Amino acid sequence: MTHTLTFRRPVPGAERSASGWHLTWQGTAVMGILNVTPDSFSDGGRHAPLPAALAAARSMLEAGVLFLDVGGESTRPGAEPVPAAAELDRVLPLIRALADSGVVISVDTMKPEVAHEALKAGAHLINDVTGLRDPEMIRVCIQAGAPACLMHMQGEPRTMQLHPHYDDVVSEVHGWLRAQAQAALAAGVPDALLDPGIGFGKTLEHNLALLRALPDLTAGPHPVLVAASRKRLIDFIARVPDPADRDPGTLAVHLHAARHGAAVVRAHAAGAHVQALRVQSALGQAGVH
Repeated sequence: MTHTLTFRRPVPGAERSASGWHLTWQGTAVMGILNVTPDSFSDGGRHAPLPAALAAARSMLEAGVLFLDVGGESTRPGAEPVPAAAELDRVLPLIRALADSGVVISVDTMKPEVAHEALKAGAHLINDVTGLRDPEMIRVCIQAGAPACLMHMQGEPRTMQLHPHYDDVVSEVHGWLRAQAQAALAAGVPDALLDPGIGFGKTLEHNLALLRALPDLTAGPHPVLVAASRKRLIDFIARVPDPADRDPGTLAVHLHAARHGAAVVRAHAAGAHVQALRVQSALGQAGVH
């Protein structure tokens, strides 16, 4: 399956046309997670020093990731927000250092001011866990010519896992994502990735229902990103309390997502994902960039 994401700014590997820059790939690409936070749920503090972050980035690039997702604020359940200035201090040095590396840089942020500065520094894509709920985030994307990854989240990180409830989780999440994407594109955002938000305001049953219903979402006009890396659903299913030990379960979920049309999977163990997806592709299943 071929996937395309459109930008209105130069992007590594993209082809230019009259309507912008079009990044195209076959099968399922990998977005490597590069958190520069002290409190992320599985790798907090590990990549906070810039040399460590750059070493991790080089390793992922050598493995063959298409995207690197840089985050400076934890969105784990119960996480407290951080000031924009602190988030910028964490992400900007890394984005600037990666700007000429030939990788598509995504910035994982809920704050328009962080998104604006990150795009100025060399990022290409906004990964917003609130799904562009803030009109100012939409304006930032339009002005910079940057597409966005729209994620569904019920509530906000501090409270999202207290009492998640849906009458029909699949129809509600898919309907919200499609409506948000339609509104964003109508406003002038170049393009959108859709993320059902595994683990963000959902129970285990909600997460499983969304994963089983991926063919409905991936059949639509927008590429779909699945991000289950090291999340609690793997502990609930396989009894793995330590997030660092959940990579095998993560691979199982993401290979399922690839088989059902996901354009991107977002992962901590990025190199292992590239390898597994290439093997799956050779076996006649979904591919990888």
